[in-house]
Amino acid sequence: MESITSSLPQLLEIMWLNIILSGDNAVVIGLAAAGLPESQRNKAVLFGIAAAAVLRIVFSLIAQQLLALWWIDIVGGLALLYIAFNFLMELRRAQHEENAEGHAHHDKTLMAALWQIIVADVSMSLDNVLAVAAVARSNVTLLIVGLAISIVMMGLLGGLLARVLDRYKWIAYLGVALIAYIGVELLWEGLVISNATLNLGLPLPAPHAAAPH
Repeated sequence: MESITSSLPQLLEIMWLNIILSGDNAVVIGLAAAGLPESQRNKAVLFGIAAAAVLRIVFSLIAQQLLALWWIDIVGGLALLYIAFNFLMELRRAQHEENAEGHAHHDKTLMAALWQIIVADVSMSLDNVLAVAAVARSNVTLLIVGLAISIVMMGLLGGLLARVLDRYKWIAYLGVALIAYIGVELLWEGLVISNATLNLGLPLPAPHAAAPH
């Protein structure tokens, strides 16, 4: 208890980081769950929380090894662009059904939603873990508290967003745009790092200072 109290500034910083960094994961969980029948949405959200928890624990243990892989950002960026495209097609199909029949069918399967959540979580979780670990440094208690806060926030935001996105489709399109933007950003960062690592000589800016990820 004393260690947490004495580390209150770092804990507040971790909470602020999680407010910023957990939002994109929550958007993915919300979009994936919004396309499901209402009876299955809670299952998708709970799975999203569990998957995020496992991924964050694994990534926190092997973060340094992952950082040595120059292609990790490229794969993550392409995966997010793939997810964004899938969500866009789902939204357009639902909009077409609503215009034609007056309501949209929720014919998406639970497994399809879970797959979308897993792929996006893998792509987005690493940055979150590294940011929290950078603040917590060697304080394992702070790291665990930070990861726990992140997981709880995603669960709360994901469930709320699923209901909002299903009701207000235009917000769902903003969510897709956010995922695509993060994907492009991650892909670009991966290209810059791989250019420097492999000495490709492409006219790209050098990665910043530590280019941690």
